[in-house]
Amino acid sequence: MAKACTKNEFDMLMDTVEKEDITVKEYLDLAGYEKWALCYAQVHRGWHMTSNIAESINAALVSARELPIFEFLEEVRLLFGRWNHDYKKEATCIFTSLIGKYHDILADNEALSTRMTVVPSTEYVHNVNDDGRYFVVCLKEKTCTCGRFRYEEIPCEHAWAVLKLKSLPPDEYCSDLYKPKTMLKTYNMPIHPLPDVKAWLIPDSVIADDVLPPKFKRPLGSQRVSLRKKQQESYRGLRGKNTCSTCGMTGHNRRSCRNKPKDV
Repeated sequence: MAKACTKNEFDMLMDTVEKEDITVKEYLDLAGYEKWALCYAQVHRGWHMTSNIAESINAALVSARELPIFEFLEEVRLLFGRWNHDYKKEATCIFTSLIGKYHDILADNEALSTRMTVVPSTEYVHNVNDDGRYFVVCLKEKTCTCGRFRYEEIPCEHAWAVLKLKSLPPDEYCSDLYKPKTMLKTYNMPIHPLPDVKAWLIPDSVIADDVLPPKFKRPLGSQRVSLRKKQQESYRGLRGKNTCSTCGMTGHNRRSCRNKPKDV
C-alpha cells in the first residue's frame, strides 16, 4: 500500500475491500499482508524505496506514450517479451549463489569483515567490533544494528564476521529473491507473439461498442494549493503597508529612511 496506516485503519480498509469484491480480499490474504501492506512490513517504513515497479516500467515507455493505443500495447508486449527472454537466459547462465550485483555486494561485505572481532553473547546474538564501533548481530532474526542486514536481506560486513566465526554458509541468510532459481520461476512463463490485426476474430458486439473519452476533464494543479494562494492574496490585500514614522511615506521604515522628516 502506498500509505502507511495503523492496524485499525488497515482492518477498516480490508472490510471495505471485502464489501466491494470478496475475491480481491481472498487474493490479498493468499498473497500475504507482509508483501504489500506497510503496516505489516518487517523493515523500517522509512527505508522503503519511493519508486516501484510501475514507475520503472513507465520510465522505459516514455517514447511509446506518444503512439496510438494499439501501437502502445504492442510496444509493451514486445518490451515484456524481450525482458522475459533475456532475463531467463541470464538466469540459466548464472552459476553463483546470488545473481548479478547482489553477489558482488556479498563479496564486498566479506572483504570488509576481515579485520573485525566478534564476541559471542548467546547462540544467535553476537557483538562485533568494527574499528572501535560496536554492532549487535542476531542471526535468528537476521538483524544488525547498522540496519543493512534487515533492509537488504544480505549479510552485512558485521554479519559476515559472525558467519565466518561460526563457519556458516551465507546463502542461507540471503533472500530467495536474489537467487537464480527464483529468477527462473519469475520468467518461466513465455510471452507469445500476436498475429496480424487483419487475422483477428472480433465479435460484432465489441465492434459496435463505441468507447468515448470522458466528458469532464480534471483541472490542472492542486485545489488545496490554489485555495491557499487565494487566502494569502486576500490576506496581503487587507494587511496594511509599512509606514515610516519619520517622513510618513510607505514602503520603508525609519531605520532605512533617507527622506526629510515630516513637519509636525
